[in-house]
Amino acid sequence: MPMQKSSNRTKLRNFRNPVFKRRQKGSQHRLAQGELGSDTQDQIPNTKSRLFVVWGVLMVAGLGLAINLYHLQIVRGAKLTEKARNQQMVNLRPFMPRRPVVDRNNNVLAIDRPVYTLYAHPKLFDKSNEAIAQQLAPILAKDAAELVKVFQSKKSGIVLDASLPEEISDRVTSLSLNGLELISKYSRYYPAEDLVADVVGYVNVDRRGQAGVEYSQEKLLERSVQTVRLSRSGNGMLKPDYAPEGFMHFDDLRLQLTIDTRLQRAARAALKQQMEKFNAKRGAVIVMDALDGSLLALVSQPTYNPNEYSRADISLFKNWTVADLYEPGSTFKPLNVAIALENGVIKADDIFNDSGSIKVANYTIQNAMLNGYGRISIAQILQNSSNIGMVKIIQRLQPSVYYNWLERLGLGQTVDTDLPFEVGGRLKSQEEFIASPIEPATTSFGQGFSLTPLQLVQMHGALANGGKLVTPHVIRGLIDSKGQMHYSPNRTTPRQIFSASTAQKVVEMMETVVSEGTGKPSQIPGYRIAGKTGTAQKASSSGGYLSNAKITSFVGILPVESPRYVVLALVDEPKGANAYGSTVAAPIVKSVMEALIPIEKIPPSRD
Repeated sequence: MPMQKSSNRTKLRNFRNPVFKRRQKGSQHRLAQGELGSDTQDQIPNTKSRLFVVWGVLMVAGLGLAINLYHLQIVRGAKLTEKARNQQMVNLRPFMPRRPVVDRNNNVLAIDRPVYTLYAHPKLFDKSNEAIAQQLAPILAKDAAELVKVFQSKKSGIVLDASLPEEISDRVTSLSLNGLELISKYSRYYPAEDLVADVVGYVNVDRRGQAGVEYSQEKLLERSVQTVRLSRSGNGMLKPDYAPEGFMHFDDLRLQLTIDTRLQRAARAALKQQMEKFNAKRGAVIVMDALDGSLLALVSQPTYNPNEYSRADISLFKNWTVADLYEPGSTFKPLNVAIALENGVIKADDIFNDSGSIKVANYTIQNAMLNGYGRISIAQILQNSSNIGMVKIIQRLQPSVYYNWLERLGLGQTVDTDLPFEVGGRLKSQEEFIASPIEPATTSFGQGFSLTPLQLVQMHGALANGGKLVTPHVIRGLIDSKGQMHYSPNRTTPRQIFSASTAQKVVEMMETVVSEGTGKPSQIPGYRIAGKTGTAQKASSSGGYLSNAKITSFVGILPVESPRYVVLALVDEPKGANAYGSTVAAPIVKSVMEALIPIEKIPPSRD
């Protein structure tokens, strides 16, 4: 037993001895190395292989990245830069209002004004539909009960008004109601409504002119504007700091017309009165200053309101004084007298015998009243509108010479004017005209050919201005807010057709029509007026003439001692047994001239 204890103590001392412990660990460590050495040596090549693989992958990736960067930066660099710039920039063409249209006295006839589309979103109302309707109804001039029904039809996006004027939109805004939305836009507005619609015309929803000067003068009315490039932020908002200076500024130019709205209004009133009296189909009045061809008034009835053009008959969009042809009848006789005088085949004091009828080829021509006037002067031929006298005058002219003069006057051609949709007159071919004796005969009293009312005014202008054929026009030019002219159209130089003495002789003969003949209803005390009536048959589309349809007309020139103004009135298809140029059209011209005299400050005649 003692020996056993001693042995145990020895073991215990050895266990606690650090030296023994280190040796023991060392021997264990050497044992472990001896046991694992072969496995470690096998794993070293594998680790190197992995390193080479990773290095290879990194090198290939780096090479690929370098190639891609070269492709992006060098090969595609310019295109990508441009693409990025396009994403950061935007091409903007600012909206520019059309230029206003004004009359000769600067009264506005057409202008762009802001209007608003009013939307309702009932789901956003913070009041009842009834309460909202009660507040909106008086402003929108609508029934409150109807508005409630409209609010109940949809939850959002209800259009209450598509073109709300600015003053009305301000009243809506002042209500401070949730659920209402106002979207602004520009709309063309015509303050004179239908007064000058046949001259001004209108623009459609795409803001393109469709009639009148809105159509023919599109380039003058559209302000020129250049597209600008603006920078925008990441959220798409434009950066105004980068906008070119003054790119939103526009000129204050306006298109001024030669039309006088005061005279236009007087002409329309006189025309409408006679049309209603005789239950006519349509009518027109044209007033021209023969010195330069400027049109002071151009009225056509019926007409339309350009603010509500969608409700109008589309046939009204073309002004029939420039777009429709008619046979002028007796109003063309003074021009034939001028042609004969200019060619020396007649003298102003020549006398002709009117027996009431005359035979030309296989045709018999008669006067309108089926009676003869006996021995009559050229002035009396015009006074009584003698067809027989006119045939005998023109028979003194060679047909070829007569035809050439008709062409010099512009028959068969289009009038050079700034109004759109003009059509050329119709005249038989020279071969047909010369070969058939009836053609010169019927042309002598205004039948067998056709022209537009505007062209007839142009021709009578040559009698009023000393023999020159001027260009009828309504455009004066572009003026600024101070009245300074910045642009005026270049017009054709007036052509001398008749001598001044011939023109004056014919005007004085036309004066006797007013003082002694069929034009008496156009007389104005204290003023010498020249004129000529016309009651022409209407040509049928199938040939010949309509038995129950005619056009009555009267053309006047004022004042005789110093001719300047030409006034033409036409009334198409007046009804009644007493419907003639003298009873229907002449009173219109008188009313127009009575308005023209104070406007143009025309002094009374000395005689």
